Amino acid sequence: MIQAKKKIRTKNNITTFKDSHLSIQFSLDGFSFCILNKDSKTFTALSEYTFQEVNNTPQKLLQNIISVFKDEELLQKKYHSVNVCHVNELASLVPKPVFDKNRLKDYVKFNVKVYGSDYLVYDEIKSHDMVSVYIPYTNVNNYLLDKFKAFEFKHASNILIESILNIYKYSLVPHVFAHVSDTHFELIVIANKKLQLYNSFKFATKEDFIYYVLFTAEQLKLNPLKFELILLGAVQKDDELFNIAYKYIKNVSLLENRSKYVFDEAFTETDKRTYYTLLNQY
Repeated sequence: MIQAKKKIRTKNNITTFKDSHLSIQFSLDGFSFCILNKDSKTFTALSEYTFQEVNNTPQKLLQNIISVFKDEELLQKKYHSVNVCHVNELASLVPKPVFDKNRLKDYVKFNVKVYGSDYLVYDEIKSHDMVSVYIPYTNVNNYLLDKFKAFEFKHASNILIESILNIYKYSLVPHVFAHVSDTHFELIVIANKKLQLYNSFKFATKEDFIYYVLFTAEQLKLNPLKFELILLGAVQKDDELFNIAYKYIKNVSLLENRSKYVFDEAFTETDKRTYYTLLNQY
């Protein structure tokens, strides 16, 4: 079952798409897209769909995406450019000095089971001496290639890390970022002007969440009274994750919007945090 979860359309209706950019993001349990007018540098639309199936597969994911494309008029247009973001746990970060493109499976197999038929790719995280190695959903890529003829694709970890590092790399205070989804979250730690850690954790309760945050801080010898925890993704100031974090960590805040693009008033501050990786693809 496919459920439309979010739909944003600005007051200025889109009349031409030849100057617009389309960003797409998907995981086994959802699909979203947004449209950016490149001339005005303004986001003009955003939609999110959730997939309700349990134990979804790449094959079922493709079927769901095909259904979304059939019903969504904006996905049937021709765009100036297209970006695609893969969200899955089939990824690993490798320091650039030790990276060897002939050992891609070795890097990923420590985190997930890798099959002989799996296709692995890598992207350099620009200016930060890191390489993201991951397994994309090739069946979805092939479908999108038929639709758009050309597009660029990345793993969500690449977008998340690169965008945050570009803003906070030179901060003198240690920062821990938690990018929250419904069933998992990513932790990024920046200290001493460098990326210290990136990891993904599954969680079911607020206690799971704070345990992983505090355990990671302890391993990196970060004092909860001194580092700053910044939350983004599916989290708000009045929810249980924020409250339990504030109970154990002195400095907790929500990520502030620092996008180089313009948001119509239809986009709330919560939208900008919730769809952070989607809105920061391009």
